[in-house]
Amino acid sequence: MSMIDPAEVFRQEAADLIETLEQALLDLQQRPDDREIVGLAFRALHTLKGSGAMFGFTAVSDFIHEFETAFDRVRKGEATADRSLIAAALDARDHVSALIEDPDADPERGHAILAALKAAVEGGEIAGEAPVAETPLEMGEPLAEPAATSAWHIRFKLPADALTLGTNPLLLLDEMRDLGPCEVTAITEAVPALDRLEPEECHITWDVQLMAAVERDVIDDVFLFVRDDMVLSIEPLTAGEAISAHKAEAEAPAAASAGPDKAPASAAPAAPEATAQTVPAPAAPAASPVVKLVEAPAKAAPRTERNATLRVPAERLDELMDRVGELVIAQARLSQLAETLKDSALVNVAEEIERLTSSLRDTTMGTRMVPIGTLFGRFRRLVHDLSEELGKPIAFVPEGEDTELDKTVIEQLADPLVHLIRNAIDHGLERPEGRASAGKPETGTMRLSAQHRGAEVAITVSDDGRGLDAARIRARAEEAGLIAPGQQLSSDELNRMIFEPGFSTASEVTALSGRGVGMDVVKRTIDGLRGSIDVETQAGKGTTVTLRLPLTLAIIDGLLVQVGDSRYTIPLGAVEECVELDARTEADARGRSFLNLRGDLVPYLSLRDLFDVTGETGPHQKIVVVSAGSMRVGLVVDQIIGNNQTVIKQLSRLHSGIKTFSGATILGDGTVALILDVLNLVSTGQKREERGRMERLGRAA
Repeated sequence: MSMIDPAEVFRQEAADLIETLEQALLDLQQRPDDREIVGLAFRALHTLKGSGAMFGFTAVSDFIHEFETAFDRVRKGEATADRSLIAAALDARDHVSALIEDPDADPERGHAILAALKAAVEGGEIAGEAPVAETPLEMGEPLAEPAATSAWHIRFKLPADALTLGTNPLLLLDEMRDLGPCEVTAITEAVPALDRLEPEECHITWDVQLMAAVERDVIDDVFLFVRDDMVLSIEPLTAGEAISAHKAEAEAPAAASAGPDKAPASAAPAAPEATAQTVPAPAAPAASPVVKLVEAPAKAAPRTERNATLRVPAERLDELMDRVGELVIAQARLSQLAETLKDSALVNVAEEIERLTSSLRDTTMGTRMVPIGTLFGRFRRLVHDLSEELGKPIAFVPEGEDTELDKTVIEQLADPLVHLIRNAIDHGLERPEGRASAGKPETGTMRLSAQHRGAEVAITVSDDGRGLDAARIRARAEEAGLIAPGQQLSSDELNRMIFEPGFSTASEVTALSGRGVGMDVVKRTIDGLRGSIDVETQAGKGTTVTLRLPLTLAIIDGLLVQVGDSRYTIPLGAVEECVELDARTEADARGRSFLNLRGDLVPYLSLRDLFDVTGETGPHQKIVVVSAGSMRVGLVVDQIIGNNQTVIKQLSRLHSGIKTFSGATILGDGTVALILDVLNLVSTGQKREERGRMERLGRAA
């Protein structure tokens, strides 16, 4: 069993915290006075700093310390989270990511970012505050702090399971030493005898006298993430207590050299009055301060919440999904065997295993489903940066962020969505002066939405820009030899030209686009995910690109049908209903026909014709009505066998060009059934019918 790399653990945790920090900064730009967002950003910084120091990422910890000091001014209301500060903070966030990957990453850039942070903070000071000296902010040089209490008495005891949960009290003491001179005493009376000692439990109470002019909030921040269940007292030292403490500290070396018999007696400072419910403390030694321990004001979180989530390597989930898939196939074989033997006991067992397998499948699938908001959040920064770079004010509107999708699908969606968003902002959205002349608001809208549609998820990227220029697309397509001059194309076929490799309507190559290497990546990726792309555009109104993707790439519920001697699986999420094909309607059918379904005309296709199946048809053919995008289409089959759990097996490279099928599955009797790709199947049928119609017209002429 391989050991877990602590550095990799930190990088994984840091990635989540950096994402939280980035989202908070972007939110703060919209709501600069929201104290809750400021606190969220500050907590992310503080946790990053502490975790970095704990795991040995000192460069990260040192840089964040200065980042945190500057941002603390915002938290205290001494600076405003204006545009310049947010820009500097986002640069600092990027530098933190670089330091995590390489601790020696561009130190000059780090100094420049901290200087920009300092300038931004000073520019946002509240009125009447004395200006800070105009000197460059160097690593290790904190910003000026306002005057505060000159000395503090701190006493704390961590919960018994603190060490098990990764809290190191010595790091807390080090943080307090960073604030100023400290006198630290360990109260060990609660440590049990050796035969009863639990080495993983925390038994020591720490008593600290801090001789530094800092604010109470600064000390509170040291314990920001360990306050649950701990006992904490923070009280100001009186002038006399502070003098006695300084005197005791000065006399300590002399007392040590004089020997124990000549050690001076020092009176313990008086215990401050408790301002909250007190907790009995263990008896302290005579030389130690006697203080009543005060419960932390933060409400203790339930113990069960601490381990509410568990980080699991993705490859383990993939392996689990593979095992569940094999179990589904074995269960199908068992059910087939039970039906063949007509053994009631075996049938009962098979049904029970089918129920358990189905439950296990759903649970395993649930562990792979991830809210798409985890992906959408990344694009807020992309839109923000492009808006600044191009000088185009843009409102980014994400919708349906709680829509869940298989993690393997989400992982592959990042690049296609980046290309779509960049293309829409660069080519689609006009500059402010262009929008004003078109009667539009100065700020453009970039909308990214997701919603479930049956067994699919539809992800939509839309803008309210100028729309696609059909004439320009046609001219470029003819110039590139993609279509013949004057060739008749539908608007949908013309719009799809933008996804051809090397195709671009840009007049010049920029840092963002113009080389024609982005949109073809979108098409290849979506095709690889067994999805489809729809493009809708309106001149002067904007463009909408819709990506239709399957919920999962592993196991689906399917409807098993038979055509001739072959069996096929139709994804059950696409099936709306099943009806019987009337013999007279079938006799009049030629290619694609229409079925009157409760007053609605629904076109239908014969799978026998599409697959060139020979032989006699059955006496009672059926029509399976499916949803294909925005259409309803009927598929004529010989027989409907029933529902089954379908484990999707990818087709080989030899068959990857056959778009009619999205994969294959193994049935209970060991045979293979191809899985129909409904959208591509309908498209193929429409093209075949159009060719047949043109041939008939040619013969008639």
